[in-house]
Amino acid sequence: MADPRIIDIALDDKTILWRNADVEQERRIAIFDILEENHFAPQRVHADAYAGPYRVFLRVEEGRLVIEIRRENGEALEAIILGLGRFRRSIKDYFAICDSYFQAIRQATPQQIETVDMARRGIHNEAAELLKERLEGKIAVDFDTARRLFTLICVLHIKG
Repeated sequence: MADPRIIDIALDDKTILWRNADVEQERRIAIFDILEENHFAPQRVHADAYAGPYRVFLRVEEGRLVIEIRRENGEALEAIILGLGRFRRSIKDYFAICDSYFQAIRQATPQQIETVDMARRGIHNEAAELLKERLEGKIAVDFDTARRLFTLICVLHIKG
């Protein structure tokens, strides 16, 4: 019986050189939210028709995102590799707006915070749509899962 969802997700901590408390909180929230509710359906049909649930491990290797997909028991199924070139602008913009957002939370008016948050959500939404597009034919994900995965992709890009 198909169960197309992620039950465990981890990041390659070796590629993350530095995280402040705000970024760590974003990472925790993204993982919690993914595990609470997601749609994640790799499109490759396996000989035994396995269709979830999945354990996922994310890492960046030579400028590419590697999504390792495993069965519930941890046995490897496949790895999806995506070039990250098309995401560079989104990642850069997202880091910039997040910095503005975290600063605004500490010292801006509620209206200023709301304005920055709307811009942050806009960038995040565009990146989620791009991720869904890049995963097409490889992994079917819903919009919310794509948004949370993009957050985790950003965390993997923090270099200090």
